Amino acid sequence: MKRGCDIVFAVLALPIVLLAALALLVANPFWNPGPVLFRQTRMGRNCRPFTALKFRSMRETSKATRGPGDPVEHDRITPLGRFLRRSRIDEIPQFINILRGDMSLIGPRPDFWDHAVHFVDSVPGYQARHVVRPGITGLAQVHLGYAEGLEATFKKVRYDLEYIQKMSPKIELHVLWRTVMVVTTGFGAR
Repeated sequence: MKRGCDIVFAVLALPIVLLAALALLVANPFWNPGPVLFRQTRMGRNCRPFTALKFRSMRETSKATRGPGDPVEHDRITPLGRFLRRSRIDEIPQFINILRGDMSLIGPRPDFWDHAVHFVDSVPGYQARHVVRPGITGLAQVHLGYAEGLEATFKKVRYDLEYIQKMSPKIELHVLWRTVMVVTTGFGAR
């Protein structure tokens, strides 16, 4: 049932993804020069890698240098990127990841592969959060916002494991409702 709902949501979101991509094709040369999409290897279900899609919000770099406990490189976020992140528009290409079967609408947020490999060895319960598909939104996101640093990752894992233990239509609706509140208020944006 959850996978069926994911597919319906993703198909309904495709026109929004397309419209946002077209708007960014026009706006990017002025406020966010470079490609519209950003691709990054993330850890998915059963700790397998997949390529997550996002609208690019940071200036390009040849190689990611931020470590698993380091803060976000705010100096690389473009003016348009700040808006994309605050409004969460940068995440909507992940509806394509849902259609490909890499992600779900709701579940633990997938981490950058190199950071996730580190967390598997250093954060208790981290590996267990990968028994389900990662989500565009999740219980940890709506309660904590963006998890930055090792201590925040410990808290995020507790919420993710709570979500997995209590998975039900009720908790899915709770996360959806809280996501709407997060998007409209900008809580937790980086």
